[in-house]
Amino acid sequence: MKLISVFTTVALGASALNAGAELPRVFTAEADTARVKADALSRAYVTPSRVVFTEGGVTDPELLLIPGSGQTDIFSTGMCQLSTVNDSTASIVLDFGRELHGSLRLLISAVSPLKTPHMRLRFGESVAEACSELTTAEVSVAEDFNNSEVDLKANTATNDHAIRDMVLTMPLYGQIETGNTGYRFVRIDLLDPGMTVNLKEATAVMRYRDLPYKGSFRSSDPRLNKIWDTGAYTVHLNMQEYLWDGIKRDRLIWLGDMHPETSTIAAVFGCDPSVEATLDLACEQWPLPQWFNGMSAYSLWYLIIHHDWFMQSGNKDFLDHHAPYITALIDRIDTLVDEDGTERLSEDRFLDWPSSPNKEGVEAGYRALMTWAMTDAEQLCDYIGDEAHAAKCRDIRRRLDKKKMPHNDLKQAASLMAIAGVMDPKKAVGECVAVGGAKGFSTFGGYYMLEALALAGRYDDALDIIRNYWGGMLDLGATTFWEDFDLEWAKNAGPIDRLPAEGEADIHGDFGAYCYPGFRHSLCHGWASGPTAWMSRHVLGVEVLDPGCRTVRINPHLGDLEWVEGTYPTPEGEIRISHRCRPDGSVDTKIDAPKGVKIVK
Repeated sequence: MKLISVFTTVALGASALNAGAELPRVFTAEADTARVKADALSRAYVTPSRVVFTEGGVTDPELLLIPGSGQTDIFSTGMCQLSTVNDSTASIVLDFGRELHGSLRLLISAVSPLKTPHMRLRFGESVAEACSELTTAEVSVAEDFNNSEVDLKANTATNDHAIRDMVLTMPLYGQIETGNTGYRFVRIDLLDPGMTVNLKEATAVMRYRDLPYKGSFRSSDPRLNKIWDTGAYTVHLNMQEYLWDGIKRDRLIWLGDMHPETSTIAAVFGCDPSVEATLDLACEQWPLPQWFNGMSAYSLWYLIIHHDWFMQSGNKDFLDHHAPYITALIDRIDTLVDEDGTERLSEDRFLDWPSSPNKEGVEAGYRALMTWAMTDAEQLCDYIGDEAHAAKCRDIRRRLDKKKMPHNDLKQAASLMAIAGVMDPKKAVGECVAVGGAKGFSTFGGYYMLEALALAGRYDDALDIIRNYWGGMLDLGATTFWEDFDLEWAKNAGPIDRLPAEGEADIHGDFGAYCYPGFRHSLCHGWASGPTAWMSRHVLGVEVLDPGCRTVRINPHLGDLEWVEGTYPTPEGEIRISHRCRPDGSVDTKIDAPKGVKIVK
């Protein structure tokens, strides 16, 4: 399975893929090798799947839904026509069927009168965003992490990170490609009065890594299957030259946000080089003694990511390459943890945005994250043969253990405490994580809440929350998972694929907070993919025990499912797994593992 297969309901234009293209021969001389690089990513042309609505003089808009040749001509028939009268505009809103990353290609044929027209283009992750107006105020990426008071009306539709609202001069008898953002919907407005434009094609240009989906997951519950697929696709779109947070906003490397993404990549794509390239570049951008992205918690996540990635890849050369950074980071942390357990890493504490107001809970979760990171760092030091730094990690944990802090009913904190082993998982889940079901879940922290539920043996509860919380986004039209979501938002809210009806809330424009108010909210954020990795790990039952997946335990938890089957990628090939419940409640398991991978149960 490749990414392009997710477009089962979307028409692709002719010559859709550009896989394996080589540079023209004139650029292959030795003098050109340093300045000319082939694009590592592929492109596909995607025809719209639906006309959402039109306004003004628009005729035959449905012709834009027919895949075209990609070549303009001089004719004025058999194509969509936009006409303006006096001061009016002609407008059309197109739906490309699902979220994608890339640009838009417009082909213009005959124009009357014969002059270059001007069009306004607005890209949107929702119909409402594609129809919104830009605001003058922008949210600073350097704002106080603890500031929960954000004026939603002052900070809504933006061109932050990617230009998604623009006015362009269009060519006559030609084509233009513009935009570089994450979107599903596009609004096109013809601005010139008294003009007619024949629009031959309006095609999305999708840019993506052409990767096979080596991992897979299918079960007796179609809703869980769709959630697994959506998480995989969400991360895939963010695997650009490097691993991004979001494809519309937050097109940056954020180390502290990457762990759900790298976990999903391991379960779906295996050892993709984008992960190692991203970790390399992050170390160049944030050399010690700086914290990654200026936040100490993100340097802790770096150690956890490295540990999990080495377990998946077994790439000792890559681990050795990062060993000086890893050990120097351990040294820095060591100097900032006192004998009584007081730590002084940074004044700023950050777990995820929704947890920010609960400062006491954030403090407890942060300390648990430190303990988790030191546990993983100790194992990394064992793998590189550095006993001195392994011992230092153990001693840091000993000091941290002297000072216990309560989770203060913060699910993110209680989950991290369970994972780190500083709190009994059953206690953490019973008194906090499972209380109210999905209430208090967040798209990033939710992955760790699911992990805590698994540690407590509450697999049925976890599956129900996945169906309700992540499934709640699907019910609102999501084709990728969002930067944040609260089930309370869904009450009386319309889906993203139409404008809100009278009396309805706008699920995109009316919600969001912190750095993502209103339409600034990203509806494709890789950190929200946790259920994909979680279901491969706990439902399909794949637990990697040795670096490079040399030893893998298969321990499924089907809950209320009748059957589960799928694949898991390893450096030696894919493990094929099938579980079916027998009438007596036991599970019949079949496993086909590649040579070099030892399976234990």
